[in-house]
Amino acid sequence: MSTRFAWLLGVVALVAIGVLVACGTTYNSSSDGLVLVGNQGSAAIQTFSFNLGNGHISAVYNSTSSTVASTCILPGLPSSLVLDPAGAYAYAIINKATACDTPTTTTINGILAFKVNSGGTLTMVGQVVPDPSPVALAMDSAGKFLFVAEGGGVNSYTISGGTLTPVQSSFTLPAAIQPPNFVALAATPTVLPKNGLSGQNSVCSAPGNNPPTSEYLYAVDSVNNVIVEFGVNTSTGALTNAGPTVPPSTGSVPMGVAVDPCNRFVYVANNQSNTINAWKLCSVVSVQQGCPNADGSLVTVSGSPFSLTGGGANEPGPMLVDPFGGSLYVVGTGSGTVSAFRIAPVSGGLTPGNPATVVTGLRPTSIAIRSDDSWLFVTNHDSGSISQYSITPASGALTPQVATTTDNYPWGVAVK
Repeated sequence: MSTRFAWLLGVVALVAIGVLVACGTTYNSSSDGLVLVGNQGSAAIQTFSFNLGNGHISAVYNSTSSTVASTCILPGLPSSLVLDPAGAYAYAIINKATACDTPTTTTINGILAFKVNSGGTLTMVGQVVPDPSPVALAMDSAGKFLFVAEGGGVNSYTISGGTLTPVQSSFTLPAAIQPPNFVALAATPTVLPKNGLSGQNSVCSAPGNNPPTSEYLYAVDSVNNVIVEFGVNTSTGALTNAGPTVPPSTGSVPMGVAVDPCNRFVYVANNQSNTINAWKLCSVVSVQQGCPNADGSLVTVSGSPFSLTGGGANEPGPMLVDPFGGSLYVVGTGSGTVSAFRIAPVSGGLTPGNPATVVTGLRPTSIAIRSDDSWLFVTNHDSGSISQYSITPASGALTPQVATTTDNYPWGVAVK
């Protein structure tokens, strides 16, 4: 009898191990990071857990093996994706997809919220919030507002526990431009970065530095080749006119914009010029030389625009400044690269990092960086993968890791 019982326990143990393997790796917030990826092949959001020490990554939710034969897990195709600062809720653009329509439900364009559960899985919050033509998302550093580039305009929402409420704004577009196509946007911080790992801190984390009391939103217009400034009401999230009558010019076909987390600089990636525009941000926190007023206006950085290496095939697009304000990372959508630049802390000028570029997969579409400046991820739309890089915070250097296979056509990415 004891032999039979021992044999039975062994079988149960083997079955339990098999179930654990089939379900994927669990996520432990004390030792792991979590990557969220929006996939258009299966119309799903996938999550992956990765070890903060060695970067080892494993599927948690909607693993590729379980979604590869699916087409419409969500009510539409996910694209741009953001997480709130606490990593509690994620928000994704959902695009109408006729193939996902049912006899009782028609898909629509809008924004869909997800609760991030403690085990790394996601729970959909409510239904898709209708939004006419969403193109890109940005969230303010306090997690109070969600901003949406609409092609021809910009919308804003207040956020409460995963619930989005549309905000009525009162801006008018500058008369000097033709009907715009806003493709990317970024907000100035109202919360300054915290101290980082191993004593590596942001340039504005010194005691006594107070966060800004004013907030601005910058949207790039790929038709008129300009950057448009909006004021943000920090109580309601409403957008107002704030910039000059004639917006600052960019290079040809701007496709990405990033604001320094210490409220000093604004950068724009010009897809067809293969350049980066850089401006000093006129703010109360960082009084810049040449700024007439602390009103969010932009003053060109000496040496701007800065060129990318590799010729016109780079086609720079999505970009971000690391959480400590030391490096700028730019996705080359044509070349399949990420270009790294070091930011001069006073002037805002850019110098190539070391290495200056690292390789991604085919047609990279989105980029995200962990808030402790330790890991960076890029989605590769045509490779069906995410590229992963460890970061040396002191230098901003990227070290490539083994790419991870996702479902078909990954687009948006976010990380906590």
